[in-house]
Amino acid sequence: MFKHYNKKQFSIMFTSMLVGMLSIHSVSAEIAVIVNSANGSALDKNSIERIFMGKMKKFPNGQVALPMNASKGMNSRDEFNKAVIGRSSSQVNAYWSKLVFTGKGSMPNELSSDAEIIATISSNQGAIGYINSSSVTDAVKVIAKF
Repeated sequence: MFKHYNKKQFSIMFTSMLVGMLSIHSVSAEIAVIVNSANGSALDKNSIERIFMGKMKKFPNGQVALPMNASKGMNSRDEFNKAVIGRSSSQVNAYWSKLVFTGKGSMPNELSSDAEIIATISSNQGAIGYINSSSVTDAVKVIAKF
C-alpha cells in the first residue's frame, strides 16, 4: 500500500514541492504611484517613466518634479522598475550610474520604507514616488497603479 522511497528520491520530491510552494508566493504586489495631495497634475505611464529616468524635470503644471525611489532591495522598487520603466533594477542602476558618472544627471533620492516615502511626499509639493498600494494613506494622492 505504501511505497518506500530512498533518501535521494525523497530529497528530490521534497525540493520540488518546496520550489512549487515558493513560486506561488512570488506574485507581485500592486504598486501605487503617489504625489502630494496638493499636486493637481495628471500623469500617464510614459510621463512617470520619464520623470524617474531624469528625462522630464517638471510636472505638466510647471512645478519641479522630485522623484523618490524606494531603496535598493525593496520589492516595490523592483516591481516599479519592471512595470513602469520596463527594465530590471540592475539595468536602471546601470543607466543612472552612467548618467551620474558623466555628470548628466543625479539619481532620485532613495527612501528606506513606504512610511518614509509617504512622509516625504506629503511634506513636499513637487515630490513623486511609489509604494505598495496596501500602504497608501490619506496623506498622499494616488495618480496611478501598476
